[in-house]
Amino acid sequence: MPTFPVISSNLSPYHLSLFVREKYNLSNHSTCVLLKAGINHTYLIKDGELKLIFRVYSYNWRTESEILEEIKLLNLLKSNGISISYPILDISDKYLQTIEAPEGKRFALMLSYAEGEKLLNYAEELHFEVGVLMAKIHQTSINISLKRIDYHAQSLIGKIFDYLPTFLSENSEEMNFMRSTQAYLWKEFDKIDDSQLRKGAVHLDIWFDNLNISRNGEITIFDFDFCGNGWLCLDIAYYVLQLYSTEKDISICESKVKSFLAGYETITPISAEEQRILPMLGISLYFFYLTIQCQRFDNWSNTFLNEMYLKRFINLLIKRYFDLNTSSID
Repeated sequence: MPTFPVISSNLSPYHLSLFVREKYNLSNHSTCVLLKAGINHTYLIKDGELKLIFRVYSYNWRTESEILEEIKLLNLLKSNGISISYPILDISDKYLQTIEAPEGKRFALMLSYAEGEKLLNYAEELHFEVGVLMAKIHQTSINISLKRIDYHAQSLIGKIFDYLPTFLSENSEEMNFMRSTQAYLWKEFDKIDDSQLRKGAVHLDIWFDNLNISRNGEITIFDFDFCGNGWLCLDIAYYVLQLYSTEKDISICESKVKSFLAGYETITPISAEEQRILPMLGISLYFFYLTIQCQRFDNWSNTFLNEMYLKRFINLLIKRYFDLNTSSID
């Protein structure tokens, strides 16, 4: 009987270790361990004191052209001395690897290791430094155009109902809230003064899960998988959004947000219009990432993404953030 087709697979860490030994001239003692599986799979490569990250993109997630554009942005940031995880060339001076997985061709990329650890909660001073680092990224990426997704109203909030009804009851309170909130956001996008917003290449996923902090306070940002083109303040809005989702004490949260914004503005100012729209952009980004979770259901599982999860996500995250910020949006 021929092998039954699959839609997704976890590649063997042992066999990947053999693969990267050959491609990157690593020793026979090098090891490979799966760190995280999701839309992309992340493997830790160790060879003595050397640590590297090997990212295997899911099948049919990013095109070769899109990944090469991500690499171009990473190399630009690295050349400007910005603390990011950057791509590593193989022995043939190639960045991108191709792996024939059971489901089809998957791409892979070796990246430098970000020293330190992920911290859910950290001091105001470190939020200040994240602001500085993000602003330095934006100083470099302003007016840069990538051959990747453009982030605007349609791509952020326009696709949610292509996927959400598959997992959430149409007549539920949560679905009604999402529909009324989308209508609200469409109107808010129409009010934006685009001339007052800086544009360029954005990361779109800077939060505690995508940065490591070393013992001496050095911060390294990684995972540019969602990079694309848009208003630079989208990155600011997403970071602020995540602060509100992880820091439950509002006074502490607002103090940390203030520190983060102050750090950012030591490098470059945030316009009044950018400041004004941060809350509504944050809500829009919730819509976007919920769309991705539903769209890429096969990369997680129904124990993760089901109606109970969606109701909690909408009520405890989106609706809470909406209620906290509606007055400032108006």
